[in-house]
Formats: sequence, structure tokens, C-alpha cells
Amino acid sequence: MLSAIRRTRKSLGQSFLVLCAALLSACVPGGGPSTGPATGAGGAVQVALLIPSGSGQAQDELFGQNLENAARLAMADLSGVKIDLKVYRTGGNPAQASAQAKQAVDEGAQVILGPFYSEEANAAGAAAAGSGVNVLAFSNNAAIAGGNVFVLGQTFDNTARRLAGYAVRNGKSKILIVHDRNVAGNVGKSAIERGVAGAGGSVVGVTSYEFSQNGIVQAAQGIVATARSSGATALFLTADTAGALPLLSQLLVDNGIDRASTQFIGLTRWDIPPATLALPGVQGGWFAMPDPGLQAQFQSRYQAAYGSAPVAVAGLAYDGIAAIGALARTSKGAPLSREALTQGAGFAGVSGIFRLLPNGTNERGLAVAAIRGNQVVVIDAAPRSFAGSGF
Repeated sequence: MLSAIRRTRKSLGQSFLVLCAALLSACVPGGGPSTGPATGAGGAVQVALLIPSGSGQAQDELFGQNLENAARLAMADLSGVKIDLKVYRTGGNPAQASAQAKQAVDEGAQVILGPFYSEEANAAGAAAAGSGVNVLAFSNNAAIAGGNVFVLGQTFDNTARRLAGYAVRNGKSKILIVHDRNVAGNVGKSAIERGVAGAGGSVVGVTSYEFSQNGIVQAAQGIVATARSSGATALFLTADTAGALPLLSQLLVDNGIDRASTQFIGLTRWDIPPATLALPGVQGGWFAMPDPGLQAQFQSRYQAAYGSAPVAVAGLAYDGIAAIGALARTSKGAPLSREALTQGAGFAGVSGIFRLLPNGTNERGLAVAAIRGNQVVVIDAAPRSFAGSGF
């Protein structure tokens, strides 16, 4: 059985790499790909993987195992590059993450991949700062990015730029922001404002609601009235599927929002969990997502290799190893530099193209999708290069 799984991994892996090979070769600074193995210490790049396992929480164990599995899957896809992966368990604890990051540096790590939570990433970054070792965290929290900490997760700014650009190009340039009255909602609101301004659109109003069932019920009628009086052609919502979105979207419809002239746009993924797609209020809504074709291939390969579907964050570990592998041949045993990590060509991952920015955040090539008839329909494909449409 094990040998059969290995054969399946190899076959599917080769198919996936056909799509990514050109990008991966372009990711090596100085032109085309080098030949021969990496020349780091001991002939391998020393990578420390910090995962949240060890806390005793089932979710942390699940995420930790998925991240490690995905990293090893990426290592198997690298050609001519050796990676020495050492796994460190942080227990989801910032103090433990700091201690593990320091230990990893002392043991020769050239780059740290992880940790998972933003507080951990802050702590790990501080512990490694004096060594020149950079931290590629699995967080999407842009507030922790900077210095030697890079975030790999899809950020609100990235999503807002992509969706605002598409909306403006398609006649939905007058945008009313509707946000949760909490930390995530406020951060999302600011990201939307920047995205709309960058796209050349206009924010015609900002409205919010208390993050509770009663707060949403009380606010819905006023949101619809503001949409009408402001002349908004789109409502950009920060609500997510685990929070306000199911109730909010339905109440906006029930209170008479004109769906024919007013486009719903979501800052978060509206297809997770899949049951959300059947909600009447989200039909016709737009949201951004990673390249669904590449994601499906990764999920299939992961399932074949490990016997279960990956959690959504697992792909970030694959992406981190893909970036490290693309730079490995120039490392020569030294920590991977900021200049190398932020090279403009970017990298190819299981969700599409991405690149790390000097401020520690990232840009990802995202598709724009709509929900039609309870199904996800891609209406603007994810770009395959940073020179293409969508950027």
C-alpha cells in the first residue's frame, strides 16, 4: 500500500510541476536555474519548521501535522536541492516559540518556517532578529510583518486590492463599506479603503454593526437605506461565514437591497464551509480565492499521500518550502537574505504565484469568483505572472 501511495504522489507531482516549472526557474536570482545540489552547510539548506503541536489542543495537533506533511510533500518535489528540515513544536505558546526559534538558530537554521499564530511569530522574530535569520510565518496578520518577519497568509490588503480593482474595471466603483464593529472588522475596513483608493474607485460611505445577532438585526435596515442614499453600486462586506455573513446577507435582501444594481463583495472566503454556497443572501456575491485548479491538484496529491484532505492552511507550508527551494542554490550556508526573499519575480506555490514584500507582507495571485446557483464560478482567473492582469 505504501509503495502505491508513493507512485501516485510521483505521478501527480510531475503533473503539478508542469504548471509551475517556468515560475520556479524564474524565481532563482540571476536568471535561469542552476544545476547541482544546494551548497549550504553540509550540502543542504537548514530549515526550522515551527508548528503549534504540543499544546494538547486537537486543532493545534491537526494544524501542526498538516503543516509538516505539506512541507515534506514540497521537499519531495524539489529537484537538485537538499533541505534539512528540523521540526520544533511550540504548543501555540509565544514563550515556547521564542525558545524554539532561539534553539533553531543555535542549531544552524538558515530560515525559520512558521510559527502558526501571530503572537508566536512576533516572539520568534524577536528571538531570531539578532542572528540575521528570517521568519516566514503562517499568519495573515499584516500587523506583525516587518523586520525579519514575513507573513505567508493571504492578507486583507491583498484581497481588497484584487477585488476593488476588478469592481472598478467592471463598473462598480462607488463602494459602501459594511464592517463588523470588532478588531477584524476595523482592520478589514482600512484594507478596503486602501484597496478602493488604489483602484481609482470611491468609498461613498462606511457603516457598521455591533458584532452580535441583535446588532446585525438592528443595523440591517439602516445599511440598506445608506446604500440607497449614497448611490453605492457595491457593498464591500468584512463579514465571514463563521460570523455575521449568513444573517447579514439575508437581512440585507429582506430589507430591500437592490441586488440588480448593488453588487455584494466579500473580503473573506464565501465558499468555506461549502454549505455557505446554498445561502440565498450570498447568491451573485463576489469574493477572491487562490487558483482553484492548482489548489485542487494539491488537495488530491495530499489526500493520496496521507489519506486525508489537508486543512486550508497546509498549503502555506508547501509555499514556504517552494520559495526556500528556489533560493537554496545561492544560500551557501548563510541565512536566506531579505533581498533574496523579496525578489520581484516571486515564487510558485500550490495556490498560485506569490511574492514577499519588503514590508513583510505579501502579494498573491488571486482569482475572482462569484456564487451562482449555489456553485462557485471563477469570473476572473488568477494571474500566472506578476506582469499579468490582476496586478
